[in-house]
Amino acid sequence: MVLLSAIDQGTSSSRFLVFEADTGELVTSHQIEVRQLFPAAGWVEMDPMEIYDTVVTCINKTIEKLENLGITADEIKSVGVANQRETSIVWDRTTGKPLYNAIVWLDTRTSSLADEAISRTNSKSKDEFREKTGLPIHPYFSALKLKWLFENVPEVRKSYEAGNLMFGTVDTWLIWKLTGAYVTDVSNASRTLLLDLHKRKWSTELCSFFNLPMEILPEIKSSAEVYGHFNSGPLEGVPLSGCLGDQQAAMVGHQCLNAGQTKNTYGTGTFMLCNIGTRPIISKNGLLTTVGFQFGADSPVVYALEGSGSIGGNVVRFLRDNFKFISDAKEMEELCRSVKDTSGVYFVPSFTGLYTPYWDSTARGTILGLTQVSQREHICLAALRAVAFQSAEMIAAVEQDLENDTKVTTLKVDGGMIANKLFNEIQADIMGRDIATPKISEISGWGAAVAGGIGAQQISLDEFLSQSSEASRYTPQKDDKWRSTELARWKEAVKRSCGWAQ
Repeated sequence: MVLLSAIDQGTSSSRFLVFEADTGELVTSHQIEVRQLFPAAGWVEMDPMEIYDTVVTCINKTIEKLENLGITADEIKSVGVANQRETSIVWDRTTGKPLYNAIVWLDTRTSSLADEAISRTNSKSKDEFREKTGLPIHPYFSALKLKWLFENVPEVRKSYEAGNLMFGTVDTWLIWKLTGAYVTDVSNASRTLLLDLHKRKWSTELCSFFNLPMEILPEIKSSAEVYGHFNSGPLEGVPLSGCLGDQQAAMVGHQCLNAGQTKNTYGTGTFMLCNIGTRPIISKNGLLTTVGFQFGADSPVVYALEGSGSIGGNVVRFLRDNFKFISDAKEMEELCRSVKDTSGVYFVPSFTGLYTPYWDSTARGTILGLTQVSQREHICLAALRAVAFQSAEMIAAVEQDLENDTKVTTLKVDGGMIANKLFNEIQADIMGRDIATPKISEISGWGAAVAGGIGAQQISLDEFLSQSSEASRYTPQKDDKWRSTELARWKEAVKRSCGWAQ
């Protein structure tokens, strides 16, 4: 038996998963929640040591479960990493200790730094470097987080001057701690605002513009090659041989390996990736251009257009934790099915601003259309619809950018929210597309495990593509007239949420 495994480190939890190579079946796994810290309004942090420790614990617990099944750790032939992407960590090479908490992708503390950077560009536009990086100047990306750390944490400057400063997204931190290799893969590098998409190298122009030292950046590798071997624990000697940003890992897990194939992941936020092949297309419609994957140093880089949405599972968590409308996410479906519509309520849950296609960090959460008959059921249903509306806008942007009549006919979806069948029906109706759910629930972990298997030459691309991936399909029940009316109302609600936190 060949087993492929993956570390899946996200904003809400760390996991370690073991899959059968030939079927993708999950053999066993372990998951631990990871705390998010909110030291100030708009600030979101995590403890890097907690991230690392939870990963190590998940590995140890999973190996125990494996042994209880009568399977030894020796059957694990490779490990891949899927990680939350723009989240930024700085640490000292000599002590191996973080110099500050990880600044999470959701964090908006760098909004003023983004404004200042935009004001210094020739075009006075957030899109000054979009042709080179595929990204706008925005607090979402790692460059501004690293700049903030340099300017506000004296230990960072001190460590740099001593020649000991190390920086990375979560993948770099984990790979370094587990193997000693100081690397990132090209998919994660493309999320920093420091990568030249066309050359696939760190950009001297961008590092100079943000006044960041290029020498502290990790080496860029492909998404599937041996970076190093585990240096301790039950996996000692096993190759760590795959790495993908979590959304790219889901794209691989869904087998979106050909141009036009599209997936949507509902995690804390919502992330749509459309494979655009080996030539980067720079969006004119608010999408990001990102690296999808590169299966080996000598293989071509495959790119994707990405819609990044700030609205996803976080709205369900908000209704549970802040409004106490539900005590468990599983209650959402029954509650929302108890009403036939939202009774005119629209909810724009832009708690930390809006991403694709608006890129407005000043937008704030808004509930419109409340009347004396409005109840929590209407607000909850409006929340589910908000996630689907956001995704419909992303699909429209993808199709406008592709221009060559390429249509997204089927959207492959994953993430915690798709357990809610009503939500899948809502997606199909609002987007006017078939919605396909995967046979494998842990799709990001599976995509990372496949990358690791390819990197360690334990599985071939053809073997992977021969496996069936789809479990269920949802078809639209509403007509285009209903759809366009609802989308127009949604856009009006969004307009009213924008520019609030000036």
